[in-house]
Amino acid sequence: MSSEPRPPATPPQLSVAPTLRRLAGVTLASAALVVAGGTAAVAAPGTDASAPPRTTNGPCAYTETPDEPAARPVPLPPDPRRTPDRGTVRVTLRTNQGPIGLTLDREQAPCTVQSFLHLARHRFYDRTPCHRLTAYPTLKVLQCGDPSGTGEGGPGYRYADELPTDLPPAPTDPTGVRRLYARGTLAMANAGPDTNGSQFFLVQADSALRPNYTVFGSVDAAGLATLDRIAAGGIAPTPENPAPVDGAPAQPLEICKVARRH
Repeated sequence: MSSEPRPPATPPQLSVAPTLRRLAGVTLASAALVVAGGTAAVAAPGTDASAPPRTTNGPCAYTETPDEPAARPVPLPPDPRRTPDRGTVRVTLRTNQGPIGLTLDREQAPCTVQSFLHLARHRFYDRTPCHRLTAYPTLKVLQCGDPSGTGEGGPGYRYADELPTDLPPAPTDPTGVRRLYARGTLAMANAGPDTNGSQFFLVQADSALRPNYTVFGSVDAAGLATLDRIAAGGIAPTPENPAPVDGAPAQPLEICKVARRH
């Protein structure tokens, strides 16, 4: 990587293309957490390419993304007339680097929690790497949820944002535009408005982001200890950049299983 000034860091986005995720990764800590999606797909023989994508009938309206097929086969989530929107659900990401306990908040993001539990139930996240670690001054997160490990994979469907409205201003942002995604926050990565899928990020240290990322839970103390170990290990160097601040963790972390706790 050259010594030229870096653009601002990008938040957790699902890359709309491989280059977008990378560019997002080098945009200073006004960063974007991007999911890499948007790759073109050829319709299978016998299918009607002009047919509208299938959408569930409930309030969450999970919608198939034929142009962005699932990284691992999974059906659309259940979408009952009344989405469970009270209480919390505790799960543990059992990883090769230690447990990461999560508390999912149904009231804060009912459709997101419903989708996450659906993907866990169908073992979508099993044997899935966390592909991205960032170490910008104002963006320190671990991004997970893509079985392909490229930052471009998803579940083959998307759904609307459930954006936070109560995040305090980020103290590092004098403009007041960015909000504080505090250490221990669990949020969805995306590729733009209403493009949530399977990728999510765990905030390892207080980060400054525009409030464009659905917050749906928190990370427990044991999970934060695991995140701290991964962050301390740094980011894997590449031939182009021997000291990256955005890329694959030097200590690979794989989600072996998502287990629900009772």
